[in-house]
Amino acid sequence: MTMLRFAAVGDNCIDRFRPSGLSLIGGNAVNVAVQLARLGHEAHYFGAVGDDADGRRTLDELASHGVHVDNVQRQPGQTAFTEIDILPSGERVFAYEDFGACAGYRPTAAQIETLKTMDHVHIGWMDDQGALRETLCDAGVSVSQDISVNADARNLAVSGLSIAFGSAGEDATVADAMLRRLILEGAGLAVVTRGAKGASVSDGVRTVTAGTEPVDVVDTTGAGDSFIAGFLSARIAGSDWNICLESGRRLAAQTCGHLGGFPQHHLVQHASD
Repeated sequence: MTMLRFAAVGDNCIDRFRPSGLSLIGGNAVNVAVQLARLGHEAHYFGAVGDDADGRRTLDELASHGVHVDNVQRQPGQTAFTEIDILPSGERVFAYEDFGACAGYRPTAAQIETLKTMDHVHIGWMDDQGALRETLCDAGVSVSQDISVNADARNLAVSGLSIAFGSAGEDATVADAMLRRLILEGAGLAVVTRGAKGASVSDGVRTVTAGTEPVDVVDTTGAGDSFIAGFLSARIAGSDWNICLESGRRLAAQTCGHLGGFPQHHLVQHASD
């Protein structure tokens, strides 16, 4: 495998599960960075954590997986967190989200210059109205973004992206429409996950779809982020679409086999309400 230099920019958070009190580190950009590092690439995370115990925990956990964290900003205040209720049925309900140090995060001018040296940059949740995407795309950097992790339309333009990732669920009509829209709005390649139906990739001329890999599911948290990492690892190395989809679904299936978006060395119990 060719080792490539990747950067993932944007969100991190502490997922706090109720009523168990278990908490896990997550976030689209963090999960993608960790999975790329675990695949053997040079992976850098750019984002912001609070000057608190959760921030220190996040940095230590990422570094333990080989992710470079020297470009993470430490901000006064708390690290982002999400309160997740687990119902008796097993369904997860996102009850509360505090973006903490992630809100308003912007890489510095020097960090942007570092990002321009990467083989590929993936952007997760950011509230910069697309400024980083535009800057990197204008500089000719290979850039992807997951549009499904942000509900604010001001941050969701895809023009100039090498790859736009989205999640559509199992409805084929919705997924096909999303593929077409992402290409029409300026993405070079559109990749849409379809839940249990797999995932599709399109350039507006042809479309390829692959199903999911069978797995005994423990937790689906971060499976989509792992799919992105697997797809990027193959795509930026120059593999064809079928291999990219296979790489993505294999990594997603592995993630469904454990708690959280990646195996974590230090599980923490928070006090439950």
